[in-house]
This record gives sequence, C-alpha cells and structure tokens, in this order.
Amino acid sequence: MTESEAYFILNLVNGIGPVKAKKLRERFGSLDIALTARGADLRSVEGVGPELVAKLVSWKETTDPDKERKWAEELGLSIVTMADETYPPALREIYDPPMVLYIKGKIPETWPRGVAVVGSRETSHYGLETAKKLGYQLAYAGVPVISGLARGIDTSAHLGALAAKGTTWAALGCGLDQMYPPENDTLAAKIVESGGCLISELPLGTSPDKRTFPMRNRIVSGLSFGVLVIEAGRQSGALITARQALDQGRQVFAVPGRIDNPLAQGCHQLIKDGAKLVEGVEDILTELEFLIPRESVSTPRPLPANLTGDEEKVYAAIELDETPIDTITQRTGLGSGTVSSTLLRLEMKKLVKQLPGKVFVRIS
Repeated sequence: MTESEAYFILNLVNGIGPVKAKKLRERFGSLDIALTARGADLRSVEGVGPELVAKLVSWKETTDPDKERKWAEELGLSIVTMADETYPPALREIYDPPMVLYIKGKIPETWPRGVAVVGSRETSHYGLETAKKLGYQLAYAGVPVISGLARGIDTSAHLGALAAKGTTWAALGCGLDQMYPPENDTLAAKIVESGGCLISELPLGTSPDKRTFPMRNRIVSGLSFGVLVIEAGRQSGALITARQALDQGRQVFAVPGRIDNPLAQGCHQLIKDGAKLVEGVEDILTELEFLIPRESVSTPRPLPANLTGDEEKVYAAIELDETPIDTITQRTGLGSGTVSSTLLRLEMKKLVKQLPGKVFVRIS
C-alpha cells in the first residue's frame, strides 16, 4: 500500500492519533510497514500499549477502508492525507497535524493562510454584528475567513465572508456526513457553493462531542496566520483555540467589549496577556503585512453586478470602513451633484448606507 493509504487506514483505527502515527513512522520508516508489523515490534513504540497493539494487528478485521472511501465518494467528498501534495502546508507545521482531511467543496490550489474568527456561541447583537463586519472586511481584502460553523460568532463570520463574495472555510467537529449544529446545513451548502470548503479529520459517522471540538479547533487555528477572538467568556472554547494558536506560533487578536459584559472577559484577559487589541480590520491587516507581502492578502473583490460607470466609481471609492462624501468626491473626480445622486441610487440598491455626518459605508 502507499503511504497515503496507510495514513487513511490509521485514521480509522480508534486511538491512533497524529502523534502516535508519527512515532510509528519514526520506528518503522514508513506507515505501511507499521501496519504489517508484528505485535512484539509494535510494543516497542513509545505510547503504544497492549490495547493499541491489538487494534493495529487486527485492523483488517475491524476497519473497512474501501467502504469508507466509497461512502465519501457518494457524498462528494475528497480525501487528502499528509502524504499528498494537496495537504495544507500550514497544517504540516503544527505539533499534531491531522493525518487525513475529508473535504467537501473546492480544494485550494495553494491553501493561502487566512484569519480564524472565533467566539462565544451565545453572544450579543454587538458580537454578531462585529463578527459579520470583520468577516466581510477580511474576505473582501482577499483573506480567507476560517471558523468552525458553530452557532454565534462562527456563523456570523462565515456569513460576512459570503456577503463579501470572499473565501471561507469551516472545520467541523464531526464527520462530514453529519451537520452540527443542524440549522447550519444551509450555511454549509452556501460555503461550498461559493468556492469554499468544509473540513474534518474525523471518519464518517463520527458524532460531535466534548473531545472532537478541541480537535477541530487546532485545525481552525492551524490553517491561519492568526486567530481573532470576538466575545468570549473566561470558560469559552474560543480561548482554547487562542491557546492552541499561541502554541502553533500564530498571532492572537481580540476585540474588546463592555467592562460589565461577562462575554467580554475572555477577550479582555487575552489583551492583558498580550493579544493585539482590534478596533477595526486595519489592526489585523497591518499585522499581516509583517508576515506576508501585502498583495498576498489583498486581492480586489468583484464589484456588484449591473452598476453604471458612475456607480462603479463611487462604490469603489468607499472604503471598508466609513468614508466621508468629500473623500468619495475627491477619489472619483466626479462633480459633487453627480456623487450625491449616485450615492442615493446605491442606497436604493441597498449597496451603501449613509451614516450621520455625510459618511458612507458599504452594506455587507
């Protein structure tokens, strides 16, 4: 068998994770040899006790890789292992990279690193709107938005990225034949339709539980340059993702909240511990400029369809954040009357919104 097939089989053996697979590979030189090794030789591998030895020796009787592959094919899934060139380079860097990724949707050619957006499942209107806005702005700037498809902040971040017609990926804490939470089934379909993808390392049929979510979180952070935390209490799972990000050498960002909001306490603690305080998308993009060339994270997003020439100019002149009308007039070179009438048409098309002080923003 190939090394890729060996990874796939080991991923089906309960109890053999990435760390033990690495030790097996180091001991035998390749995983296919490990799968044919005798029990006495397997027992010499650190961390592989009698129970795991029994599972490895009898894997042909307890697993059915052909059935699993056929099931995945029926569901329209791709399977990528650590032995494949299409495996995300960023995940190879972490301590415990997933042996196998089940992927629904488009596999990126280069897996550009993105920003993970995480936070509380039970959140405020402020948190939801902030996640949607920052998800929109990051995706519009060409940065993939990565999250876990959970309720609350995750959902809003994905929705923001979709509204910007950008890239978003969702890592799930269950098999891709299932959906959790079930109400996000439509959102998951939209992510795939938009050119993004759903990702899981878990074999088909695996239900979500307390063990699978922390596993999922390390994939969310591992695929990113940094993790942005929006509204997280002190016991939030988002803080686990932030800690994993630090362990993986990723940047941690946090959005502050009201001092009397329990959901902000986790973010405030992260900021005290050195996370970068985020007041706007520029705080994130500026940090990324030190890590990657600016052009790698900023690719122009397509303009809305069916705009006139003046509408295109005015829409393009409005930044991701608030833009004064004088700035729009200066950038477009159009007369003030033309700019005003054009802005009104864009408002009627629900593409821009006027704020107090003759300031305009794009509507996500």
